[in-house]
Amino acid sequence: MRILIAEDDALSRTLLERTLQRSGYDVVAVADGAEALLELSSQDPPRLALLDWVMPEKDGLEVCREVRRRKDQTYTYLILLSSRESKQDIVYGLESGADDYLTKPFDVDELKARLRTGERILELEDRLVEARESMRFQATHDLLTSLWNRGVIMELVTREVARTRREGSCTAVMMCDIDHFKRINDQFGHAAGDEVLREVARRLQLSVRSYDMVGRYGGEEFLVALNRCDPGSAVSRAENLRGVIGGRPFQAGNQRLNVSISIGLALSTDFAGYSVDEILHEADMALYAAKAAGRNCVRVAAPGSRKPVENKTTESPVMMQ
Repeated sequence: MRILIAEDDALSRTLLERTLQRSGYDVVAVADGAEALLELSSQDPPRLALLDWVMPEKDGLEVCREVRRRKDQTYTYLILLSSRESKQDIVYGLESGADDYLTKPFDVDELKARLRTGERILELEDRLVEARESMRFQATHDLLTSLWNRGVIMELVTREVARTRREGSCTAVMMCDIDHFKRINDQFGHAAGDEVLREVARRLQLSVRSYDMVGRYGGEEFLVALNRCDPGSAVSRAENLRGVIGGRPFQAGNQRLNVSISIGLALSTDFAGYSVDEILHEADMALYAAKAAGRNCVRVAAPGSRKPVENKTTESPVMMQ
């Protein structure tokens, strides 16, 4: 583990550096508080730091306070070193943000023991952060496909439609459904079905821009939102997604399957007075029309009518290769 030593006395700094290096630490040694703050603010800062109380530029207390004010960095375990040993000084040092306080001259074995305590605390901190991030991911993502879950994708689309309306641009909303998905589960098993869902999600995600949005809407249905989409190119973008899914067989276990999707498309500019729920309903109605037209095609929701406008249809039932 990397450790920072901030000590203005050159001899003490060298002795401490060599001692810790022999104990297996990767040591960064500096001579004042300003240099210490630079190291602790770097992209990959040391997680442990030994800070002398009295240093030029900034003393150890100032360094502790500055580090604790920065909430966006990973936690750093700070040990303050000082010849001051009164209870009042120890309390003052700890209240500045130090995790531990060691009086000079200190016993090397005691220092090593306190550093090991710091490592255990940092390990616990990392586990807590990992658990928190895992819970956050599970709360916002579909666990099978790792796409946004229904609640989050709905919220994101709502925000995006509102933004594009303010800016006078367009959001293309697509409801995508895997054709004959029940047949896949029935013929090849639910494990194969899960593989197909994951691969469809992966292909959709890779086929849109980084600022577009893809979420699992439910079952075998996916919601795609193309931000700042040119209305004139929306159908070709939808056809591209359809081709990405149907253009190459899927591998599910030892089976190779031809899979296709049907897409219902609604443009926010065509439904200016509609709520997001109503736009999604229009896209859903267009999806039903695509299914009724034979699947593996795109249908566009027509403004002012429940009957969507047609475009080309290509049949492609699920087949095993």
